[in-house]
Amino acid sequence: MQDEITYKLLKSIEEDPSQTQRALSKSLGISLGKLNYCLRALTDKGWVKARNFSQSSNKASYLYLLTPSGAEEKTRVTVRFLRRKMDEYEQIKEEIAQLQDEAAS
Repeated sequence: MQDEITYKLLKSIEEDPSQTQRALSKSLGISLGKLNYCLRALTDKGWVKARNFSQSSNKASYLYLLTPSGAEEKTRVTVRFLRRKMDEYEQIKEEIAQLQDEAAS
């Protein structure tokens, strides 16, 4: 699973554990099947726990909760994701500078 999806999924679960899988898949821009696969992978790793949402009228609803190890992993994934985005930013800055030089000549 990609760090970007892992980061966004862990962050989204942390912000609102009662989101449905459909809502999560829509907010992340991934298919419901892919979301289900990702949730299962995070659950198998022990980073997310799924519990029945007892106050829901739909008894098939779940609360997705970050475990303590999930919270630690979210921090590690956030750092990796931030590094990657900063590298991409530096590359784009260089490309812009080159394009500006080309346009000026």
